[in-house]
Amino acid sequence: MADLFEALEPPRIPLAERMRPQSLDEVAGQAHLLGPGKPLRLAFESGKPHSMILWGPPGVGKTTLARLMAQGFDAEFVALSAVFSGVKEIREAIQQAQAAKSRGRHTILFVDEVHRFNKAQQDAFLPFVEQGLVTFIGATTENPSFEVNSALLSRASVYVLEPLGEQAMAALFERARAVACPGLGFDEDARDRLIGFADGDARRLMNLIEQVQVAADTAKVAPVTAAFVDEALSRNLRRFDKGGEAFYDQISALHKSVRGSNPDAALYWLCRMLDGGADALYLGRRLVRMAVEDIGLADPRALEITLNACSTYERLGSPEGELALAQATIFLACAAKSNAVYKAYNAARQFVSKDGSRPVPLHLRNAPTKLLKNLGYGKAYRYAHDEPDAYAAGESYLPDGMAPPGWYQPVPRGLEQQIAEKLARLRKLDEEAGEDPGVR
Repeated sequence: MADLFEALEPPRIPLAERMRPQSLDEVAGQAHLLGPGKPLRLAFESGKPHSMILWGPPGVGKTTLARLMAQGFDAEFVALSAVFSGVKEIREAIQQAQAAKSRGRHTILFVDEVHRFNKAQQDAFLPFVEQGLVTFIGATTENPSFEVNSALLSRASVYVLEPLGEQAMAALFERARAVACPGLGFDEDARDRLIGFADGDARRLMNLIEQVQVAADTAKVAPVTAAFVDEALSRNLRRFDKGGEAFYDQISALHKSVRGSNPDAALYWLCRMLDGGADALYLGRRLVRMAVEDIGLADPRALEITLNACSTYERLGSPEGELALAQATIFLACAAKSNAVYKAYNAARQFVSKDGSRPVPLHLRNAPTKLLKNLGYGKAYRYAHDEPDAYAAGESYLPDGMAPPGWYQPVPRGLEQQIAEKLARLRKLDEEAGEDPGVR
């Protein structure tokens, strides 16, 4: 009998766990937080942990970052999941922290899906955070402004983690393939299919690679092709891409159908992706992008309607919430189109990235103290509401010496047609005011 148990293989560790980063440099993506001089990188380098909320979608490194902090600060790591924990588990975690303190060690208390704790449960952490017994790290996929108590939120910094981009996912794919199946080749279409279906979620990508690797070993298939990926995974994935197009080809078709004002085509691509198992909220986020990129101020209702559709889906789920996404899609396709805001924003960002740090003109500066007023801050500023038509004709709001760049150019469609007429009238007032030497 002993020999029988000795012959049993130990449980296999999932690829996602085997691939978990062991240092900050191994963490994929999140350069806005972990790059040189960025907030979380500085927090690690300071050696002084602080309480925080990590907000982001699944599979982007929230748990990994919490573990790395405990490792980097040489602290005890106590983890709770709000899905499975209650007051009893919270009490036990605090007891562990107290025991660690008696041994001279600090504790990082990590609470996954903290938004699932109710107000009383979240309040239970406050005294121990205030005492410094624990450094609290909460992870959430929901907006902490609405899901985390203000008292707890005020004691923690909020860091927003982003879905992993295509480049980061491609690098993860190569690393994971080398660990899970070094002898198995993947053609480029197969790799792109897996990365697209993972949708910025590293954990999901690891799971998909494991599934395909097992299927390939069983079927004695090498190299793995896009067609085999379709067969190896689920019925949903086959239906999602049954024509052979990559994930982002269908997203592109949906976006271009909306931009091209074809509601039937837009609805077709939306339903294709929903029917194939695409994340409905991912599609909702893309609809929001279309509202600001392709419609903008030609019809500002587009942004409101798409955001409401996402909120409706979050509240109702499938299938009821999908109808709200369909309504938003049809509205976007039928709305007046303008990319004027999109173009203006990109032009301004490009200019600012290359331009120097121009000082704020004195008349636009805030003057809360007597000293600043004596230095000329706010002097000669004209309060628009005291001017005719609430417009200070001839006033300058750009840095001194900077010519009007003309980035925003409204299109002659929808509301922007009226905006263009108003701006033209205001510019005429500016020109007339410029002829009057008594006006700034």
